[in-house]
Amino acid sequence: MAKVTLEDVARTAGVSVATVDRVVNRRGGVSADKETAILHTARQLGLDRNLTVRPTTAKRIAILIQPPSNPFHDQLRRGLDQARAIHRDLNLLFQIEQIDPTRPDRVAARIARAGTWADGMILTVPASPQVVTAIEALPSRIPVVTMADDVPTARRAAFVGPDDRQSGRVAGDLMGYLIGPAGGEALVLIGRFDMPGHGARGGGFIDVLAERHPAIRVTDVLETHEDKATAAAMALRAARANPDLHGIYLCTTGCSELVAALAPLRQSRPIAILTHELTPERRIMLRDRKVQAIIDQKPMLEARLAVETVARLVGRLDGDAGSIATEIQIVMPESV
Repeated sequence: MAKVTLEDVARTAGVSVATVDRVVNRRGGVSADKETAILHTARQLGLDRNLTVRPTTAKRIAILIQPPSNPFHDQLRRGLDQARAIHRDLNLLFQIEQIDPTRPDRVAARIARAGTWADGMILTVPASPQVVTAIEALPSRIPVVTMADDVPTARRAAFVGPDDRQSGRVAGDLMGYLIGPAGGEALVLIGRFDMPGHGARGGGFIDVLAERHPAIRVTDVLETHEDKATAAAMALRAARANPDLHGIYLCTTGCSELVAALAPLRQSRPIAILTHELTPERRIMLRDRKVQAIIDQKPMLEARLAVETVARLVGRLDGDAGSIATEIQIVMPESV
């Protein structure tokens, strides 16, 4: 096979050889869109050159997540920082904004403001009507990637995250084996009803218990509003009121507070605790058997995949950009 030349690239891309030369030899003077197209063509044809060329124009990516006080979102932030370092040659400029999920009106306003300057967005936000409306009103030029928790709108280009209903089913099956054939009752605590992933987890948990462990009944699905103290208080109140409560499925933040609140009661009766995300703090609780199992969705990997997806959508990486279903991992005390 003949070696690919600059002339081949120029002919395929529909530009002059001089323009191709300026791009592959990093001389500048070529628009960002044309530069991206030429590099894409050169890679497809197999031009024998180092084509890791840092684009001259930055692509601005708006990223909306919760503050690092939420351990899961802290892991997302670490994953974004890792992705920034790995892909520094892509010249992506991240603007990370911390949101309060209890104020969807403010989240919607931030999305609208970002729509005036962003080239792409990565969002982990509640799916409230105001937020959905704000996403749907964004200019069509801005690709939207939802991360970890999806938002039901046709406007988003891709979702990177797990199958939350399946995660809930896995948690329910684990709870069934932990409580055992004698049965009992279980409580589900979710962060927000307007986070579709939280509701999907709870639904999957309830479904699999009904199908495979009918001796275990879910007493309630309660919303903590992503507040750690509220999660602990709800769990303690339910456990005190119900001596048959033998399991708690925590789908949100507040694990350490919940474990501390239940410690006196758990000295006299078993209460299994299942939760998500293997943060450093939860790893210690799992090792000490204060938590019986953790379902980890690898948030740092999710964040990197979300960055790579939006990079493809804005033309900074080659390849198709679509939704990515990430895998979950079950972690037990003997695993850490």
